[in-house]
Formats: sequence, C-alpha cells, structure tokens
Amino acid sequence: MTKRKKRKRKDNYYLLSLGCAKNTVDSESMAQVLQQSGMRGVGDPDAAEVLIVNTCGFINAAKEESVEALRELVEIKRADQMVIAAGCLSQRYGDTLVQEVPGLDGVIGTRRWMDIFDLIRRLRGRKHPEPLYHLPGDADVVGRDERGVLRASVQGASAYLKIADGCRRPCAFCAIPRIKGTAVSRPLEAIVAEAVRLQEMGVKEVMLIAQDSTDYGYDLGMKNGLAHLLDAIVEAAPGIPWLRILYAYPGYVTRRLMETMARHEQVLPYLDIPLQHGHRETLKRMKRPAKVEWVYDTIASLRELMPGLAVRTTFIVGYPGETDEEFAALLKMASELEFDRVGAFQYSYELGTPSAALPNHVDDAIKQERYERLMELQSGISLKKNQALVGRTLDILVEGHGAGEDENGAETGDVISLGRSYRDAPEIDGYVLVEGELPVGEIVPVRITGATTYDLVATVDVGAPVVIEAGRVYGAGMIEPPPQTPPP
Repeated sequence: MTKRKKRKRKDNYYLLSLGCAKNTVDSESMAQVLQQSGMRGVGDPDAAEVLIVNTCGFINAAKEESVEALRELVEIKRADQMVIAAGCLSQRYGDTLVQEVPGLDGVIGTRRWMDIFDLIRRLRGRKHPEPLYHLPGDADVVGRDERGVLRASVQGASAYLKIADGCRRPCAFCAIPRIKGTAVSRPLEAIVAEAVRLQEMGVKEVMLIAQDSTDYGYDLGMKNGLAHLLDAIVEAAPGIPWLRILYAYPGYVTRRLMETMARHEQVLPYLDIPLQHGHRETLKRMKRPAKVEWVYDTIASLRELMPGLAVRTTFIVGYPGETDEEFAALLKMASELEFDRVGAFQYSYELGTPSAALPNHVDDAIKQERYERLMELQSGISLKKNQALVGRTLDILVEGHGAGEDENGAETGDVISLGRSYRDAPEIDGYVLVEGELPVGEIVPVRITGATTYDLVATVDVGAPVVIEAGRVYGAGMIEPPPQTPPP
C-alpha cells in the first residue's frame, strides 16, 4: 500500500502561488517547465512528490503569509516529498529563509525560475539532507532563456502577459530592485507572438504587466517602447477585443503613448498610475517623481484624448515624516482629480530599504486615521462616478454566476451574472452584477440600472433572443453604447 501511494506521488507537483499577478505569471511559467519535463500538477499536496510555494516578499504581511504557507507544508511532508521555496521571499532572504522554516529542501529565487526542474533533479540525487540553494544574482535572462514557455497567466477569458521584469526606479520604500534586479524588457517579437497565441486560445482580455510598463524597451534602446508594442500587438492580434495597461510610472506617460491608446479601439481607456502621494516633499523623500503639476496636466490630457477614461492610482499614507500639511495635499489631489479607483496602503517598514532609515516615523494610530479619511473621501467619489453611469450601456466580460439575494441577504433563487467593464481590472476593481445567466467568457452589452460605492447593477433584455456572433453577445433592445466604450 505504501509503495502504491509513493508511486502515485512520483512526478506530481503541487504549486501554491502567492502575491501579485506578476508572481502568478512566474508560477504559470514554472508549471510549464515542469510539465515539459514530464511532471503533472495536482491540487492536493498529499498527492505530490514536489511541494512548491512561489512566495511574495514585498511587504512584511506578505512575508508572514509566505513563511506560514511553507511551514504548513514542511510540517505535513513525508520522507518521499520535498518542499521548495521559490520567488521573491527566497531571492530577498536567501539562505536565511531556512532559519525561519527549518526543514526546507530547496530555495530558488526570482531570477532563474526556469531552472526549477534542474533544482528538483539535484534534490532527488542529493546524498545529504541539507537544503540546496539556487540564487544566482544575474537577472539579465528575461526573454533570453525562457525555455519556450508562454509568459502569461490565463484566467478564464483574461490573461496577464508579462512584458518585462525587474525595475530600475529608486523608490525609497520598495525592495523590488533588490529582489528582481534592474529592468529587463522581453523582446518585442516574443511578446507579440504570445499575444497571437492568446488570441488563438480565445482570450478576450490581455493585460500587459511589468513593474513599470512605461519603461518597456528602455534597455533595448527603444523610445516610446510601450507605444510601439501596442501598435505591434494590435496589428498582429486584431481578434483580442481588450488590451489593458497596468502599472504606468508617473512622468513617463508620454504624449505618444496617450495618442496610441486613443487611436486603437482595442486598447481600453483605463490606466493604472501608482502616484503614491500628492505632496512634493513627501514624494522627494520617497525618491519618486515630485512634479505634482505633471499629474494634473497628464490626467487632463488623457481625459481630453479619451473621454470616459478610468484612472486608477495608489497612495501610501503615513510615510516617514508625513505632516498634517502633506497629508492634506494628498487629500486635495484626490478630491480635485477624482480618480476612478484608489488603492490606499499604510506605510510598511521594510528592512533594507532607504525609507527604513528615515526619521520621524508616523504613529500607527495616525496612519489608520489618515487611511480612513482617504478612503472615506474616495468612497464618495467612487459612488458619484458609478451613479453617473446609470442608464448607460457598457460592455462587460462575463466571469461567472452567483445566487441572487434579497435585502436581508437571503437567496432568492435567481441567477446573477458577474462581469467586469473596461473600468475594472481583475481582483482590484469592482464588478457589474447582471440579472440572469449570461455566457461566461463572452463580452456582453448591458444596461446599467443601479450603483453602489464600488459595483454596478445592470440588466439585459431577457425577453429578447441573445445571439453570439464573432465572440460578441447581442440582445434585442440594447441601446447604443456611449462614446469611448471599449469595442467588441
């Protein structure tokens, strides 16, 4: 019985991916390498020979989650199993990670994820129980040694497509350059070829991601590299209805990029620009672009070129030295520019980053109070923007179904479809809730009938036939979409 169970686990792997979408792409890439090597992924750790956690080490909370996941697997592993720590936490803390998680068998970092099977082979052949480490410092392998895998994470009808790795920005609060290395762009031809593959797979939404997407091509000697990449993808993969850009760096959203986005209907009028703060002196301490005027001018230009543009940003409250005046400037920016989406975070002390050595750290209670004030302000802005959409028609990408509920939370027996409009990136933004069962993975026009702070409510004309044609769902009685609505 024991031998049969052992034989069953042999060559199976279990992979837990933690952290951001960029990490998810790396996890999917490792999985492809393992499958090319004859291994098979399973969802039950007990049924696997190899247990892998692709960790996140960006902030302390993520580190704790990763360490806990590793400890749980180490505790349940059997003699014929191995536990490997991969990803950011491994790269950041190296061989000291085994001090926090005794019993780890292998540690592999972010810069050579493609060597995962090589590490497993070495672990299988080791003669001593000491852990093996694979943590080379050279990050200059992006796009050059990727083992022929698809550098994308496909989730339903959407896919994250990684265009670069690492970062060369000097942000004082961020450990990413130490973890990932400097920015290295993937070859344009490789990205375009992968976009074509995603089109052939029937993917409806491709999200271009990097630590700084607007820096794409700099190391390749390209000017306006992201704009050139968008042109190339649109030409090569015209069957992908939605192209979404994530993580643009302040000061590098050029006029050429704006005009390219506005010119191509496939490129959604959505842009994620993590600004981090709204006061010049705070931004200087963050080692971020500190020209606040640029933010106002750029947002105005974007909205002029793309009416209906959805802008998402991120702010940090309680950064070391943040005064009442500086926080007031952040609130002023948020109030005046009325961002569609805002992610707010309380400053997290990160050992080894330049910000850790700054004086005048803000008390936790003040951080919390400022966070609540910012989110209260943004809640009102978000509700107002959502209410302005009532009566209009938006295309949504249908992601799934749920049970309808009454005002008391009791199930009504009705089916609700969950979708996202062009204004909503997966996991971080809102949903459009639609009465009735719509086809998952299709783009459907719906009429907005209600709004909450973060989500929209919509209906279709359920009494009319719905026809799928060329990947688009049409229902009789649909009103015309507003200008700048993403195309089918």
